[in-house]
Amino acid sequence: MGEASVEGLQGPLPAGADEAEGEPERRAFTRPELETFFDHADEEVLRVRGKGRKGWLPAFRDATLFKVAYAYGLRRNETRMLDLTDFGRNPEGREFGEYGTLLVRYGKAKKGSPPKRRSVLTVWQWTPRTIEEWISEVRPGMRHSTGRALWPSERGSRVGVQRLDSRFAAYRDAVGLDPALEFHSLRRSYITHLIEDGHDPLFVQQQVGHDHASTTAIYTCVSSDFRTRSLRRVLDATIEAALRPGRTS
Repeated sequence: MGEASVEGLQGPLPAGADEAEGEPERRAFTRPELETFFDHADEEVLRVRGKGRKGWLPAFRDATLFKVAYAYGLRRNETRMLDLTDFGRNPEGREFGEYGTLLVRYGKAKKGSPPKRRSVLTVWQWTPRTIEEWISEVRPGMRHSTGRALWPSERGSRVGVQRLDSRFAAYRDAVGLDPALEFHSLRRSYITHLIEDGHDPLFVQQQVGHDHASTTAIYTCVSSDFRTRSLRRVLDATIEAALRPGRTS
C-alpha cells in the first residue's frame, strides 16, 4: 500500500453543507498523530485481507482516500466527488507524472453560486504512488469500478459522507486519538504542515482555495517546536546583523 511516513509528511518523501471554516475547537493532527492514523488504516486493510474477507477492498479505498484528502488539503465533499479524470500533468513537476495536478470540481460555494473549482498542485513525492496503486491495482476489484468516480462504494457509484465520517471516527478512536480530530483535520494538517515546511503562505492559500489570507491563518496550527525554531531564526538573524562588521549605530 502507498505509505505516508513521518518523513513523507515533512516534505519530499511520503452531500450536505460542508464543514465550517475556522472553528476554534477544531485542530490539525500533529505529525506523529497523523502517522499513527495512517498506519492504523493500512493495518486494518492487512487485518481484513488476512481473514480472507472481501471487505479489504473498501478498507483500502478508505485508507487511500484519507491520504489523498491530506495530500491535497481537501474538504470532505471535495474528496468524495473526485473522478478518475481529475488528475493531470504539471509541466513544472514532471517527477509526479500523471498526478502532478488535481482538479477540484466541487469546492465550497458561496451562497447562491455553483461549486467553486480550483487546481491543486501535487507537493509530496509519495502522493502519485499512493494514487496509482489504488487506481491500477485495487480499484478494478470494486463492484462498481466501471464508473468514473474515484471512490466507488460497495453499493453504488460513489462513497457516501456517512461512511467517511464513521470510518474516520472508528480509526481515530481505535488508536486513542483526540475526539476533537475529524475529517476536516486532514485539511488543517495540510495547511499547517506546508507552512511549517516553509511554503509561501500565498501558495498555500491558493492551494486550498481560500479567498482571504486570514482564513488560511486561522487554519494554521503550527507546533510549539516550530514557533520556537522560528523565534530562534529571528533572534539569530538580529544578533548576526548587530555584530556584522561595518555596522553603524
